[in-house]
Amino acid sequence: MSTTQQWTTGIDLSKASPARMYDYFLGGNHNFDIDRAAAQQVLAANPLTPAMCRANRAALGRMVGYLVDQGIRQFLDIGSGIPTSGAVHEIAQALNPDTRVLYVDIEQVAILHSMQLLADNDLADAVVGDLADPDSLLAQITGTDLAAIVDLDQPVGVLLMSVAHFLPDDTAYPAVARLRDALPTGSYLALTHVTADTVDATTADTVVSVYRQQATRSLTPRSKDEVAQFFDDLTMIDPGLVWTPDWRPDPAYPDDFTAEPHRSAGYAGLARKD
Repeated sequence: MSTTQQWTTGIDLSKASPARMYDYFLGGNHNFDIDRAAAQQVLAANPLTPAMCRANRAALGRMVGYLVDQGIRQFLDIGSGIPTSGAVHEIAQALNPDTRVLYVDIEQVAILHSMQLLADNDLADAVVGDLADPDSLLAQITGTDLAAIVDLDQPVGVLLMSVAHFLPDDTAYPAVARLRDALPTGSYLALTHVTADTVDATTADTVVSVYRQQATRSLTPRSKDEVAQFFDDLTMIDPGLVWTPDWRPDPAYPDDFTAEPHRSAGYAGLARKD
């Protein structure tokens, strides 16, 4: 069987995958023609998209580093996507080798590639799961040997990086609320989210249309106030909900939007459950 056949076996290629499009934006090669075609239409409307994705990955790294410093030793990365450099387990385990990481995604390619990458890592795993169905996801963790990776009786860092905007309001808010309720005291929720607050209407409408018509999940940009609702009943960590590049930036590693963070078209926030 060819490599292409191995990757595509059992995978629905009738629509583009947001995870594989993201992989394409970051220069990865775990994507297919249908993903690239949709991604190129997004790029035509908004050439800054790859830089936006890089800013998101950079914020992820800073958040993981902060959480390890705060004593978090287990991470649940939901909507983890296709692994790239600076993956959560790489960052966290470099800071503390005992850190455990569970990757969750609905995209089969993401999970297959993650499992290959983690073959020799006893403290990290990857499973198919959907933020839209938090009850099944939580049952999958607590009712199986995955509990050895993520113990929901102990503080956990939940990462929702660029995933909530792929769910409509009537699914996204209840799903995240269910996760918040399930977390023990001392846990954290990290979230990044696309916004159209600083994007012209034509560009935003075009990008949303591409996802709605050609991808497996539609895109729902949200305002700052709307994104803030995901953190209800949690204590925001300084600097609060800010432009993605403004979340505890590292001067040694300026990103594409350091001078104009609003152009990242994304918000980032981290909050603790007290």
